[in-house]
Amino acid sequence: MSQKAALVSGPSAHDGVSDSPIRVLRPRRASPEMTVRPTRAEIDLAAVRGNLRALRKVAGRARIWAVLKADGYGHGAPAVARTLERSGVDGVAVALLEEAIELRDAGIRAPVLVMGGYYGRAYEELLAHDLVPVVYDASHFEQLARAIRLVGHQDRVLVHLKIDTGMSRLGVRPEHLRGLLEVAAAFPQIVVDGVMTHFSSADVPGEEGEAAMLEQLATFARGLATVRKAGHAPRFVHASNSAALLGAASLAAARGVDDARFDAVRPGIALFGVSPSDHLPCPELRPTLRVRSEIVSLRTVPAGTPIGYGQTFRASRDTVIATVPMGYADGLPRALSNAGSMLVRGRRAPIVGSLSMDLATLDVTDVPGASLRDEVVAVGEQRGALGRDEITVQEIARLAGLIPWDVMTSISRRVPRFYRDF
Repeated sequence: MSQKAALVSGPSAHDGVSDSPIRVLRPRRASPEMTVRPTRAEIDLAAVRGNLRALRKVAGRARIWAVLKADGYGHGAPAVARTLERSGVDGVAVALLEEAIELRDAGIRAPVLVMGGYYGRAYEELLAHDLVPVVYDASHFEQLARAIRLVGHQDRVLVHLKIDTGMSRLGVRPEHLRGLLEVAAAFPQIVVDGVMTHFSSADVPGEEGEAAMLEQLATFARGLATVRKAGHAPRFVHASNSAALLGAASLAAARGVDDARFDAVRPGIALFGVSPSDHLPCPELRPTLRVRSEIVSLRTVPAGTPIGYGQTFRASRDTVIATVPMGYADGLPRALSNAGSMLVRGRRAPIVGSLSMDLATLDVTDVPGASLRDEVVAVGEQRGALGRDEITVQEIARLAGLIPWDVMTSISRRVPRFYRDF
């Protein structure tokens, strides 16, 4: 697979590390115009816009920072970001510096928040690409101040401070917050423009999830008060992912607590039409992802014939087997072997035998008229001669023992993305 290289500046010699540039290699997705295989992912950008409108209603006055990490949940971050930017999204959030640079290189000009908190030796790249880093450690302030000195033409940088309220993953612990704010006071050129946290259990139904959220909200409120008492006036206070956003208003009303939507929210999976939990429905959300291929081989095998690696399936009757050029290397969970289905002519055809790296075999005996080059849908809706059906990412996740996030982000880069906007 071809790769795209980007140069990232290294540190100065006085740090005891070579000043040679860092070469960041980013894999390039399969190009649609050069694709021979019929397997592809189709992205509905009109549905992305519609989902943003639906989430605006839920968000109320809160600004929306769209989370587009992991290549926009497998949809292709640049194309989705352009669509959202044109629709007036307030900002974009990613996990990695590399993801943020990719968006800037694609022409995205909206604010981009880098949430992962690991910047290696590339703090100057944060400034060069006008990115907003998430900070939670003294070294972040020190390295950013150093980068400002080296760049020379920038006199300040805006950051968002992350408080760990219960994930125990990233963020400053509450007991260390005052000490970090004392460090921050020594760097007035670094402006705490946002304060954030992340909920651990917003998608957990019932009292267990609510109790965890309430505890984190209380911890966050104390931390936010400490930040403001230290003289900071953040414009953005945010905590809610998709699950917290969809449940925030009802939780606040039922429990009489501060609204977890605050000044901004960070929806991710909901932007792509998937509710983060069955107990948090949003009927206006529309799926944005459809993965399709075609039948490339058909054969009829007699009863007793084994199918696939390990002979995990044997035909119980004379069976018509369709071979589809899509396998686990493309993102189909191998756990769908002898368990999942695909759509042919608008009807479900079970996956039989073990999924291969590049191929899947379907039993189309009960799909009258199945032919070579017929469309096969692995994810999404199909309307065909025999009816209409849909395979959702939630269904695949349940069958495979995964979560919807896993299914969406596993669609590999060798599957080209085709975009439609109508």
